[in-house]
Amino acid sequence: MQCGYFERHECRSCTFMGRAYAEQLAGKDRAARAGLAEAVGDSAWREPFASRESQFRNKAKLVVGGTPGAVTLGILDGDRRGVDLRRCGLHEPVVAQAIPVLADWIDDLRLLPYDVAKRRGELKHVHVTGSPAEELMVRVVLRGDSQAQRVRDGLEDLQAALPHLRVATVNYLPEHVALLEGDDEEVLTPARTLAMDLGRLTLHLGPRSFFQTNTAVAVGLYEQARDWVAEQAPASLLDLYCGVGGFGLFAATLPDAPTVLGVEVSADAVASARHTAESLRDSGTATNRVEFRCGDAGSELPDAECVVVNPPRRGVGDELCAAIESSNAATLIYSSCNPTTLARDLAELPTFAVTDARLFDMFPQTPHAEVVVRATR
Repeated sequence: MQCGYFERHECRSCTFMGRAYAEQLAGKDRAARAGLAEAVGDSAWREPFASRESQFRNKAKLVVGGTPGAVTLGILDGDRRGVDLRRCGLHEPVVAQAIPVLADWIDDLRLLPYDVAKRRGELKHVHVTGSPAEELMVRVVLRGDSQAQRVRDGLEDLQAALPHLRVATVNYLPEHVALLEGDDEEVLTPARTLAMDLGRLTLHLGPRSFFQTNTAVAVGLYEQARDWVAEQAPASLLDLYCGVGGFGLFAATLPDAPTVLGVEVSADAVASARHTAESLRDSGTATNRVEFRCGDAGSELPDAECVVVNPPRRGVGDELCAAIESSNAATLIYSSCNPTTLARDLAELPTFAVTDARLFDMFPQTPHAEVVVRATR
């Protein structure tokens, strides 16, 4: 993949840009194997799961810069000025096609971009998510309510320009902080969730629900974990840091499915997971108990024969590792976006032996990757 933004030094986020994709993937696989060598033997590794090298991102989280009527959508440079990246080649076509339309719409509304250096202005970010059915969720992040009515009044024009727009919201982030969204979300459309058809099931994403950036690779990841669950045949599965429930819900579709309990700190994500679970029950796809609770994954560890964890980059940590180690779980499936913390946590789980490991290239053009392991005892 070639990128003019990268070549002109306007954006250097994709540090592997310009390298052959096969070389990128092989290098990531070698790095993961080396970083996990003490916990994962060579025989446990499977072939890495590849991605498309471009047009793979299902979401764009764009910083707004520039001036009213001439906004930039992209990132900020070292001087905190907007850099326009509306033609970035990483985004799925439905997202890529929507970004210039959104820029024109924002210009027409004369929304005032937030100036980070001067701490003034209103429009901070625009988030765009695309589904496999090419429907869209658009979230406009404002500092306050002073220009929110312009967004509300302009919704009909945006829907006309983006006929596949399903969910539109205004998110409020009043603080001057390095965050992409705030806690307060105003949904402007009748639909409140975006349906993500993943083949075996359809997840329902709320505005503040986390989902993997790369849809095709996420499906591969969930299917891999489902296959491992099928081979182990546990009666019960505990899905920690479950987000919108992908791992647990895929397991719930097995012919001899375990009971599933998912735990997640985000109430919005739990609501999305419950929505999908209800749909699976109504269709008869899931016949065993599937439950999702809002809570801290580290504060409780209900008994289960299989534990699935998908923590943030910081990993699971000592306390939860100790709880898993002292539990009755016979199988652990650990999906990690940080092999360093994965290696650390596996060292804290001495009674578990890793039998399988695989790299999933969720983030082409960068050194980042997802690694999932199966460990048993």
